[in-house]
Amino acid sequence: MNFIYKTILTLLPVSVMLASCSSDEPFSVAGPDDEPHILAPTFPDRDNGKLPVVANISRNANFAMELTVTPADYVDVVWYIDGEQAANGKAIDMPLPAGTYEMKVVVTTTKGKSTSREGIINVSPLDSDPWSSEVSFERIVAPGQTAVLYGRNLSSVKSITIGASEAIPVVYSTEDGNDVLTYTVPANADNGTFRLGLIDAEGMSYGANKVTVSSSALITSGADRITSGTTTTFTGINLDRVASIEIGGTKISDFTEKTSTAISFAAPAIEDGEHTMSGVMNDGAEVQFYKNGLAETATTVVVSSQQTLWAGHHYVSWDLPDDDPNKIFNLIGMDVFAGIRPGTVMSIHYSVEPTAEYHQLRTTTVWWNDLPGTGTVEFSADGVVDITLTKETLDMIQEQDGFLCVGHGYYVDLVTLH
Repeated sequence: MNFIYKTILTLLPVSVMLASCSSDEPFSVAGPDDEPHILAPTFPDRDNGKLPVVANISRNANFAMELTVTPADYVDVVWYIDGEQAANGKAIDMPLPAGTYEMKVVVTTTKGKSTSREGIINVSPLDSDPWSSEVSFERIVAPGQTAVLYGRNLSSVKSITIGASEAIPVVYSTEDGNDVLTYTVPANADNGTFRLGLIDAEGMSYGANKVTVSSSALITSGADRITSGTTTTFTGINLDRVASIEIGGTKISDFTEKTSTAISFAAPAIEDGEHTMSGVMNDGAEVQFYKNGLAETATTVVVSSQQTLWAGHHYVSWDLPDDDPNKIFNLIGMDVFAGIRPGTVMSIHYSVEPTAEYHQLRTTTVWWNDLPGTGTVEFSADGVVDITLTKETLDMIQEQDGFLCVGHGYYVDLVTLH
């Protein structure tokens, strides 16, 4: 009996100690000097440097998340949406208009030690909501200039807002069956990137991602490849403010056309190849070039003595349905061939689609008849097909309604004449 009594007395302090360590708050024994940790939820890692998606929700559902952190009793938690503080505390529960958002949550101890997590929130519109998606460069706009938005259910939209702007009237129309809104950017609009709001007749606001307002001269297309000795046109915004363009050390300040959205000039007769290109505005600021989603003050342009008929990256597969635009390549009009001299060589630059089971290319008329002297080209690597455009070939293209590239498993990247 004495043995049992002594054993109970010996274990009692241990039991008391274990009981004192329990708590409804996780890791409450951690103190203010400890490093902060986010224990749950687990955030995915970045993918090739890109933020991971942490939530996919509909716009009629709140973005809700709760953290488990340590030291639980000695931290402040702040939530940020698109860089703006959105909530405090270990939980967030808030509505968001449709669009894509960058979220960041920062956990800071009372001693100033902190940790954070970041991610993307995708908020989908309802099927009946007005919605606008980015098509090309139309989301980069200039103060005082006309701009457009493309989307669906836009006939109900009467105005838009850019950030905290006043309501901006819109004009609704359709283009190739797609809804279009046309508006004028306020002349006093600040430079920056802002959330776009679509406002209907009842005053309901719907999200539509962002628009960037810029007063800089920004070239958005035409600057990837030019043909020496020919007239070249760049398009973009604020291009009437361009003083000069420099290509491979050759300065160009004489423009055959200069408007807010386009500049044209004679491309310099310099050596074929890649050259650095930059520009200067009238106020001495640098011209910007939009490439791969970024605005750069210098870019690389390919200068060629060959005339470019088409440049891009168009997939071709005759296995696709007849109404699919990638079943064929038909992007050079027959009127172009009407002005080509017999004996000119047309070069078709192609690249393989690595997942395709086979790779074949044919050059035909719109009637799918092979051009004279051509046939099926089989390949397994990127290459070039050269076709001599004889009088017979050019006449056949006119008589049979135009020119096609057909086949399977490749991209047409460039078509030139020399």
